[in-house]
Amino acid sequence: MTLKAAPIRLSTASAGFDAEFKARLHWSADADAAIEKVVADILADAQKRGDEAVLEYTNRFDKLDAKTLPELELTQAELKAAFESLPAAQRDALESAARRVRSYHEAQKKASGESWSYRDADGTLLGQKVTPLDRVGIYVPGGKAAYPSSVLMNAIPAHVAGVGEIIMVVPTPKGEKNPLVLAAAYVAGVTRAFTIGGAQAVAALAYGTATIPAVDKITGPGNAYVAAAKRRVFGTVGIDMIAGPSEILVLADGTTPPEWVAMDLFSQAEHDELAQSILLCPDAAYIDRVQAEIDRLLPTMPRAEIIAASLNGRGALIHTKSMEEACEISNRIAPEHLEVSSSAPQQWEPLLRHAGAIFLGAFTSESLGDYCAGPNHVLPTSGTARFSSPLGVYDFQKRSSLIEVSEAGAQVLGPIAVTLAEGEGLQAHAEAARMRLHKI
Repeated sequence: MTLKAAPIRLSTASAGFDAEFKARLHWSADADAAIEKVVADILADAQKRGDEAVLEYTNRFDKLDAKTLPELELTQAELKAAFESLPAAQRDALESAARRVRSYHEAQKKASGESWSYRDADGTLLGQKVTPLDRVGIYVPGGKAAYPSSVLMNAIPAHVAGVGEIIMVVPTPKGEKNPLVLAAAYVAGVTRAFTIGGAQAVAALAYGTATIPAVDKITGPGNAYVAAAKRRVFGTVGIDMIAGPSEILVLADGTTPPEWVAMDLFSQAEHDELAQSILLCPDAAYIDRVQAEIDRLLPTMPRAEIIAASLNGRGALIHTKSMEEACEISNRIAPEHLEVSSSAPQQWEPLLRHAGAIFLGAFTSESLGDYCAGPNHVLPTSGTARFSSPLGVYDFQKRSSLIEVSEAGAQVLGPIAVTLAEGEGLQAHAEAARMRLHKI
């Protein structure tokens, strides 16, 4: 039987477009009740029994036979050895990607991550003090889904922000350690690394154990159990986001080689069956050509079954009235990755308000952003780009307001505070301000 990938064909001219479109976009981020129950039990047990519980769950789920949790810590020497064991091409690629990611986030820090202050005419100082978090935990997928790029994208902005300690956790099912992941941890400057994963790793980072120190924030992608655990520990620690399936939206004007667009759609579909790949284009004949390339290229893909399941279940090829309408629909979707595959991408960029990352021009494949362009690839999914942003230096910093009121300033601000405090019925507030006023 020949494997087929036939994303649903929609047209904005159709009377039923809105309903069909909405149904295709729908994805529930609600975790299965059974997952929630398992995660709740693991978190509670790990909080109570610490090392013992984390070790027990790690041995069970990853099929290990470690006797103590400290056995699962990777030394800096091991990380360095993993880096040095790589072929020269992989070492060079890791270091080149790391340099670009670091350069981008250093520029980001200069633009938005510095403390500032000013003084009023009366000498009152007002400002903001920006300080890094003391310790963060980064979760890195392991096993089949081993992503060294995720190490770079989580650890480097934390490092640039000035975070004191970066604790990495990565599952190693059956003890299989991915040397690229370990090498990336070495290149990115990870402080400590442990071969644990799942909800128990999130619990260890959030609550701390005898071996693993508690962190201030947890970032990084994981499976449904990891996502459910991050949701539950939020408040005890900060988290980056609850990530849904990966997404790509391609806005095409018909000038890009159709096989490029087909492969870009594959690039997200190959992640998993729930990933979503959508093409918006005003040229119906071009959409036909993209479908033909999907048919031609699919059999050549090692993950063809996953790609086919993703495109058949959640993919869409949408014929629009114009590129302007395509931009409008894109804003409704607020995709994780947005490619403007056009001969004039700068014409359309001002119309695009909501996206995790915008890739401009036919040569800017989403995969370049995933690995080495520089901007972070940890992006908001499931429409959350309407109100949230990519992971960045700012996620590893916090801001404290600075207020130093001069004696003269207290005479100006005091009466205002007294009036408002008395209006709220908070007499102590009013008196604290009044006591600093000069006696007449």
